[in-house]
Amino acid sequence: MYIFLGNFSLLEICYVTTTIPNMLANFLSTRKSISFVSCFAQFYFFFSFGCDEAFFLCITAFDRYLAICHPLHYPHIMTKQLYTGLASFGWSGGFILFLTPVVLISQLPYCGPNIINHFLCDPVPLMMLSCSEDTTTEFTYSTFNAIFMIGTFLFILWSYALVILAVLRMPSEAGKHKAFSTCASHLAVVILFFGSVMVMYVSPGSRHPVKMQKTVTLFYSVITPLCNPLIYSLRNKEMKAALRKVFGTEIPLHET
Repeated sequence: MYIFLGNFSLLEICYVTTTIPNMLANFLSTRKSISFVSCFAQFYFFFSFGCDEAFFLCITAFDRYLAICHPLHYPHIMTKQLYTGLASFGWSGGFILFLTPVVLISQLPYCGPNIINHFLCDPVPLMMLSCSEDTTTEFTYSTFNAIFMIGTFLFILWSYALVILAVLRMPSEAGKHKAFSTCASHLAVVILFFGSVMVMYVSPGSRHPVKMQKTVTLFYSVITPLCNPLIYSLRNKEMKAALRKVFGTEIPLHET
C-alpha cells in the first residue's frame, strides 16, 4: 500500500507542477502569453498525469481488495514483479492513452483570436478557438473521456463493494474498524477526484459556462491535490496529536 501511495504522492507533485508555476507567474506578470507548443505540452502532461492518477486510484483499490478479501494469499499474489508492473503501468498508461486526443486537437485550424479564456490549456477552450467546428474530434474526445472515467470509476466501486461485503462478514468489531479506516482515506480521495472531473468531462464540457469550467478545473487541479496529503495523514496518530494541539480539541486516536 505504501509503495503505491509513495508513487501517487510523486505523481501529484508532477501533476500540479505542470500548471501551478505558470499560473502563479501569470498572476504576477502583465504579459500572460504561452507559445503554441508550450500550450499543447502543458495540455498533454497535465491530462496524462491526470489519467495516471485515475490508474493509481484503481491500483490502490485493487490492492485494498486483495489485502482485505484475500489476506492469506496477499503476499503470494502481490509479489515484487506484480507491484512493479502495476506501478509502471500507472505511470505510463496516461501518456499512451492521451496521445490521440492531443494529436487530434492540435491538428484543428487556429486562425485567431488566440485568447484562451482559462488559466491553463484546457481542451474545451482550445477546441472553442478553432476556426471550424470539428464534430468528429469533439465526439472522439467526449467518448474517450466518458469511457475512461466511467470505466475506472466502476472498477473502483466494484473493488470497494467486494471489500465492504468482506468487512461486514468479519466477526471482530476491531477488525471491521481497522479495515474501514484503511479504506476511508482512499475513498475520500476517489470522491474528490472523480466527483469534480466527471462533472467537467464526462458530459460535453463545451456546453458548460466558462466560469463553471474555471471553478471546477481549479478544484481538481489545485484544491484536490492540496487536500490529499491531509486526508491520508489523518490516519497517522502523530498527525492527529499535532492537530489536537493546534486546535485544542480532543481527536480520538486509533491504532492502524
